[in-house]
Amino acid sequence: MAEVVITEFMDEDAIEGILGGLDVIYDQTLVDRRAELLALLADVPALIVRNRTRVDAELLAKAPKLKAVGRLGVGLDNIDMAACKARGIAVYPATGANDISVVEYVIGTMLTLLRGAFAATAEVIDGKWPRTRLLGREAAGRTMGIVGFGAIGRKVGAAAAALGMRVIACDPYMPEADRIWDTEPVELDTLLRGSDVVSLHVPLTADTKNLLDRAAVARMKRGAILINAARGGVLDEAAVAEALRAGALGGAALDVFEQEPLSKERAQVFAGCPNLILTPHIGGLTHESNVRVSTMVAEKIRDHLAGGR
Repeated sequence: MAEVVITEFMDEDAIEGILGGLDVIYDQTLVDRRAELLALLADVPALIVRNRTRVDAELLAKAPKLKAVGRLGVGLDNIDMAACKARGIAVYPATGANDISVVEYVIGTMLTLLRGAFAATAEVIDGKWPRTRLLGREAAGRTMGIVGFGAIGRKVGAAAAALGMRVIACDPYMPEADRIWDTEPVELDTLLRGSDVVSLHVPLTADTKNLLDRAAVARMKRGAILINAARGGVLDEAAVAEALRAGALGGAALDVFEQEPLSKERAQVFAGCPNLILTPHIGGLTHESNVRVSTMVAEKIRDHLAGGR
């Protein structure tokens, strides 16, 4: 009988080194073979997933002996937390393990989009010299607006401040006493209107669903950069695409989407958008973070099964 089922990719050294004493089924393609996955879970006490495996009522009904779920990441919108709580199933996210990867993604894409010069390789090789057209912008002296001022948002703010940026933040769930390094708290509307760069760091909940809708995108400062490495459902993708084409937004980096994987058909909404970076939900994924995330989750699942909670 398997003790742990792992449905998506995980660092194999963590599996062998930390879960090596357990009976483990590791098949990163199980996420795409739902019926087979459900059939495996009848006697399994622990499940490890990333963001694509739906730990919903259907799965929980097929896993009556499930005691613990490990989440290789931090977002929990693919897990029915209320149902897990009702069943006494512990859920272990990898809190903090991929923070630096997300921060570097945000800062890296911000600098790329502000400078606007790093797609010129083919032109230069072709003998062109588009120097005046590629006159970009500096981050220093500009305003970074952070929507969601939790652990990652704070680290993004600290990195932006180190570049000489003014940092403002919006987080209605955070008491004033929790704010650090003199970041200025503002309302969302003020943040959107006054930020040269807006970076989203909120979970996907009923309150944040479509938080940046068409009207909110329209209120953003002209020429602003928008970065979403949080969750796709928090913004209106079509509105962002239209704002880019119209020149209202100066650039965008989207790492997450309302539908994942993003289908070729749905991706057409972004066709022809200038100064746009699209990536397949890899903001928090690096070689280093994968090891940290996998190690943290493996240790929590091992300890839970050993009764060492």
